[in-house]
Amino acid sequence: MQEEHRTDSRYLVENYDEVAANCAALIAGARGAGVPVLHSVYLVDTATDMVRPFHPLGKDGRSAFSDAGTPGAEISPEVRPLPGERVIVKGDASCFAAPALATAISALAAEWLIVAGCWSEACVAATVKDGVERGVRILLVKDACGSGSRAMHETAVLNMANRLYGGAVVDTSRALSLMDGRSVQAWRMDLPVPIKFTYQSASQDYAAL
Repeated sequence: MQEEHRTDSRYLVENYDEVAANCAALIAGARGAGVPVLHSVYLVDTATDMVRPFHPLGKDGRSAFSDAGTPGAEISPEVRPLPGERVIVKGDASCFAAPALATAISALAAEWLIVAGCWSEACVAATVKDGVERGVRILLVKDACGSGSRAMHETAVLNMANRLYGGAVVDTSRALSLMDGRSVQAWRMDLPVPIKFTYQSASQDYAAL
């Protein structure tokens, strides 16, 4: 959740303010319930970092996105970390690219990871995939994620849901209820690829999650 998603015309996330508000609500709910909060920020410094092959660069040789030290790379104020909350700096799409996340999960003995952020088909999807592969149960909060368009976001969530082994999909309201100790209806899969969505059905299938 970085400011370039609301300020840089190349990387605008549709309804970013709404997504950020939902993320802020999740963080507030977690803090109130005593659920540990982990923040992640994608930063690339071409002067000091080993940049991946084919990483997009500007004419000045700096990263075309998540450029460390620029205003666009700053964490959005709605979700700014409090003192003492862990901030995991990553240089790739998946939060698990930074060993600090696995270390934090292990130290907390966490079985579930509540996931929200941008972009749904990129950083969120990569994090979800890596979490599942590491045996972490993922609670994907669909309306606290976003992408460049509604279609990109909804199809990304459906694709994640189709392979969300051991996890579940909810919206912000239901996630808050779960953190508060209440039972809710959550979408969970029994077998791989249960949602055979089409261009025509994607929005309806997404709403049903």
